[in-house]
Amino acid sequence: MGRPMTVIACHECDLLQREIQLPPGRVAHCVRCGAKLYRVENRSIDHTLALTLATAVVFIIANSFPIIGLQIQTTRNDTSLVSAVHMLWHQGMWPVAGLVFFTTFLAPSAVLVIMIHILVALKRERIPAGFTHVMSLLQIFNHWGMVEVFIIGVIVALVKLTHYGTLIPGIALWSLGVLTLLMTATSSSFNAHDIWNRVHPTPRRGGNQ
Repeated sequence: MGRPMTVIACHECDLLQREIQLPPGRVAHCVRCGAKLYRVENRSIDHTLALTLATAVVFIIANSFPIIGLQIQTTRNDTSLVSAVHMLWHQGMWPVAGLVFFTTFLAPSAVLVIMIHILVALKRERIPAGFTHVMSLLQIFNHWGMVEVFIIGVIVALVKLTHYGTLIPGIALWSLGVLTLLMTATSSSFNAHDIWNRVHPTPRRGGNQ
C-alpha cells in the first residue's frame, strides 16, 4: 500500500492541493488564486544553525548587561532588562512585569532553544525528540516574542529621560538592535515547511509550480 498523499490548504482561498516535492529555490503557488503556498530554501542546515547560535549569543549579551545608564550629577543608575522587570514587580505592576518578562525574555529564549534543538538533531541526521510537539510550541511562542516592541518602548523612554540627566547607552542597547536584525534573519532562514519535509519527506509527484 502506498504512502498517503500529502495535501496543503491555500491560506488565501482555502483550496486543498496535493503537496509536491520541489527542487531547492523553487516556489509552489496555488492553482486557483496564484498565492504562494511554500518555498524550498537553498540554505543548508549549517547556515540556519550558525545564524540561530549567533542570535542566541547576542540574546544572552542583551540580557546580561545594562541597557542604559542615567547619570544625574555624580549619581549614576544602570538599568538592564532583568532589573526593569524586578522594578516593575516591586512597584506592584505585576501584570506589566509578567508581560515584559514573557514577551522579551521567556518567549524569545524558548524559540531559540527549540530551534537549536531541532537544527542540531537534523544536522546529526536524527529526528528531533518530540518533533510534533516542539514545532507546535514554536508556532505558539513565535507569536509572543516582541523584542522589537520593547526596543520601541526603550527609545520612547530615552527621549523622555534626556530632560533629567545624561544618558549613557549600554552594551545591551546596541545588542538589542543587532538582536532584532538577527531574529528577523533567523526567522526567515528557519523555514518550517522545509523542516517538516526534512523529517517527513514529501513523495515525489508531478504538479504545478
